[in-house]
Amino acid sequence: MAEKKSGSFVQEKLIPLAGKLASSRHLIALRDGMTLAVPMIIIGSIFMIIAQFPIQAYLDFMASIFGKNWATVLQYPTNASFHIMGLIAVIGISYNLAKSYKVDPISASIVSLGAFVLTIPLKTDKAGALWIPLTQFDSAGLFTAIIVGLFITDFYVWMVHKNWTIKMPDTVPPAVSNSFAALFPGLIVLLLVWLIRMGVEATPMQSIPNIISFFLADPLGHLSNTLPGALVAEFLISFLWIFGIHGANVVSGVMMPIWLTALNQNHAAFTAGKALPNIVTTSFFDNFVHMGGSGATIGLAFLLAFAAKSKELKTLGKLVAGPAIFNINEPILFGLPIVMNYKMLVPFILTPLINVTTTYIGMATNLVARPMGVYIPWTTPPILSGFISTGHISGAVMQIINIILDTLMYWYFFKSMDKDKLAEELGQTKEAAK
Repeated sequence: MAEKKSGSFVQEKLIPLAGKLASSRHLIALRDGMTLAVPMIIIGSIFMIIAQFPIQAYLDFMASIFGKNWATVLQYPTNASFHIMGLIAVIGISYNLAKSYKVDPISASIVSLGAFVLTIPLKTDKAGALWIPLTQFDSAGLFTAIIVGLFITDFYVWMVHKNWTIKMPDTVPPAVSNSFAALFPGLIVLLLVWLIRMGVEATPMQSIPNIISFFLADPLGHLSNTLPGALVAEFLISFLWIFGIHGANVVSGVMMPIWLTALNQNHAAFTAGKALPNIVTTSFFDNFVHMGGSGATIGLAFLLAFAAKSKELKTLGKLVAGPAIFNINEPILFGLPIVMNYKMLVPFILTPLINVTTTYIGMATNLVARPMGVYIPWTTPPILSGFISTGHISGAVMQIINIILDTLMYWYFFKSMDKDKLAEELGQTKEAAK
């Protein structure tokens, strides 16, 4: 009875809740808005890899040709891309959220951008000139950007729906009409944020970013950069996939800002020649946990391709092995299948949790180098991605160890399935012979 009640709770309560969460307009806007920053981070990472490639002979050679400051100059694009993460986030989140409400997204995102900049405390140099600290545009201001992108856009949309806008004649071009429509809501938004800022500056917290960092960014950052935090996140990813819900999209929609912030902090520390502070970053999951895709199915793909005896699984193996090398496993998830196949629940959930544990312990004990702050595409094959993301051979070795463990974890369940499929095929052959 207890087992039935547990299954009923999962099917009737938990899975519908996860489905609603996955389709939530705010979560989708957050996910898609943050994803806009990824191409720029990859571009910046390319320049960083070229400038910091971990072979001393290469670095000496480049310095002899281009001078000792060649790496600093080469990383100008890295700074330009990494230091606008917050700007991209607030524009992207606001744009996607307003679009989901069918409100002019450009106007909404521009108003949100103005509100975001208004939250940033100004600095004064010796000449008395005011300037905005660049760090508030990158990961340091990311949580402020998220809150502004979500809440300010909702407020803006509410005012538009209430017709608190200036209506222009139909003969006026849409671009002009939309800009005037945003005039009054934009004024209200900036006035409200300005009043909030003035009120906060009168408190010991002194600025809006300080409040957000104290109550939200710092606690979430510390919690997520732990082994238990990483295990919980990974469990949810795999568990949701079993029921056909894209677990990575659901979880990363919430956690990506935290993981990208951690990655950017590592980048800043690496560039400054300091110890890397974070283990759990986007690279941690993309390159060391999800090898072969969610569920760490690269070992299972190799078993299907090279160890299957049944014709069905052997044929499937030929189709899934290639994509698995590039961490694409939809052919396995829906072809084997793993989705709604509760016989595969145990290895599909436990295998990536093992990867989380081994990698975290390896990095925490300094046996394995931590992600140095570069963001490489998640489709980069294992071994290569481990070396590039950490800048050390230990990253590639860690991946090899994880792949071996992954293969062993799936072995029993694969053999059992292959045996059943083979017996089924032999039975069908005998039946056809009769």
